[in-house]
Amino acid sequence: MEKSNEYIEKLVHINRITKVVKGGRRFGFSALVVVGNQNGKIGVAHAKAKQVPDAIKKANDLAKRKLIQVPLREGRTIHHDIYGKDGAGKIKLRAAPKGTGIIAGGPIRAVCEVLGIKDIVAKSIGTSNPHNVIRACMKALSKQSSPKNISNIRNKKISEIVEKRG
Repeated sequence: MEKSNEYIEKLVHINRITKVVKGGRRFGFSALVVVGNQNGKIGVAHAKAKQVPDAIKKANDLAKRKLIQVPLREGRTIHHDIYGKDGAGKIKLRAAPKGTGIIAGGPIRAVCEVLGIKDIVAKSIGTSNPHNVIRACMKALSKQSSPKNISNIRNKKISEIVEKRG
């Protein structure tokens, strides 16, 4: 279990669910969790259980199984500006210069922190529902492509694709 220590787990949202039965109400809990290694790997999961700690543990285990790799520029920001949409959740992510920090709200901030992004400007548009916002964020991040990927697709050198800053 040495591998689990390198992942950072962040709880984004807990929801109490009520089921009305003959004897009264039965409460359950759902947890939305993001897990990452602060080096470009991230997983998101949602799980339910009768107790809060059980729901969080279930979600963490599920998130670790659903990890995806996201390319980062200089290990601190995204390669280019991206837009993501899932359901009512719309999100804009903008690459930022060094020293900007994470300028983002709740769920997006959690995603950026566990992913290892240090400089980004993000805006959630439309809904504030954490489930939709995080799904939109994940769609946006998976749409992003690095110059390395593009150079492989086009059979060109990376230097031909990336413009020189001067």
